[in-house]
Parts: sequence; structure tokens; C-alpha cells
Amino acid sequence: MPGSADRHDKLAGLLAGPVEEVAPTLLGAVVRHGDVAVRLTEVEAYAGPADPGSHAYRGMTRRNATMFGPPAHLYCYFTYGMHVCCNVVTGAEGDPSAVLLRAGEVVEGVATARARRPGARDRDLARGPARLCRALGITLEHDGTDLARGPLVLEPGDPAPEWSTGPRVGLRGAPDRPWRFWVTGHPTVSPYRPAKPRGERTTG
Repeated sequence: MPGSADRHDKLAGLLAGPVEEVAPTLLGAVVRHGDVAVRLTEVEAYAGPADPGSHAYRGMTRRNATMFGPPAHLYCYFTYGMHVCCNVVTGAEGDPSAVLLRAGEVVEGVATARARRPGARDRDLARGPARLCRALGITLEHDGTDLARGPLVLEPGDPAPEWSTGPRVGLRGAPDRPWRFWVTGHPTVSPYRPAKPRGERTTG
């Protein structure tokens, strides 16, 4: 059985290419944390200084530093003052890019995921980036985790039999770039929403 260093090198090699090429290969991969495992059904690609939609567009900050590190690590961030979202770092060290994990299907540990997401239907347990993190028990403390060594691990899976691509969700920067990828027709894929015009208030 390969050691952790070998697993890391293999995973880093799979994630070393351009982010828009790596992202769809993660459809069907499994993220595992404790007794919960989620098979990915939707992801988004984010590059660096050439991508206005990326956290790395304006350079390195304390928040996004993990994106500038080596591939095969988890980049976590806090959003809207209440949610954690997570990304898989790709590409070469120093050339920031990452794949946002948008949605997935809970394939192990459903009871634990239900307890973390009380009242949610099973298809919604990890449907959306914040819900996915909650179902897996991912917090900001997991930022920088080596996804080959854990405690969170990424297990490459069989390629999705059919996948689709379109604009990323809710972006004002490069809103039309078709870097969202999802398993075609899968019920766990989150709905597409364009960015709201600045100053528009939401209701409900």
C-alpha cells in the first residue's frame, strides 16, 4: 500500500494542470472526513491574476495564502459572515488557482450529515458550497489541509459519464466565463444564479 508521501505526489500530479482542465476531472471524486464521504457533482474553476472572479486576482493576502501554495491542499474561507466554503488548490506553487467544491452527494455517513443539516432533504445535504462544508464538518481550521494525508482526504473517482459547463454562480468579475462544471442532470447540482446588481436588496 503506498505511503502518504506517494499518495500526495500522485494526487498533486493529478491536480497540477490548468485549473479549467483539472476542475471537470474532480466530478465523481470523493471527499472524505471522518465517517462522512461526499461524491462531487458540481465544481467551479478559479485562476489567479488573470481571473477577475478569483480571490487571488489582486495578489496574496492573509485570507487567500493557501491558494499560492502547492496543489493538493484545501483552501477554506469565510463568506457572508456565517458560511465556510472550500476549494482544492491546483496548478504549480506560486501560481494561484483552485477549484471550488459547489455540491455533491453524501455517499457515506448520511446520518451524521443529517444531524449537521437538520431538516434538509437528502439531495440537499451537500447541495451548495456552504452546505457541503457543513455536511462534511469542514471549518476554517481545515484551511491548508493536505488532501492526501488528512484529516480530510480527496479520493479520485471514475470520470463523470456526462458533464455540462456554464457560467460560475453569482460573479460580477468575468461572469460569463464557462468555468462551472457539473454532472448533467444530477439532482444535487445547485441552481444557477447570476450576480445581483450592486445595491439591489434581497427579500425573503
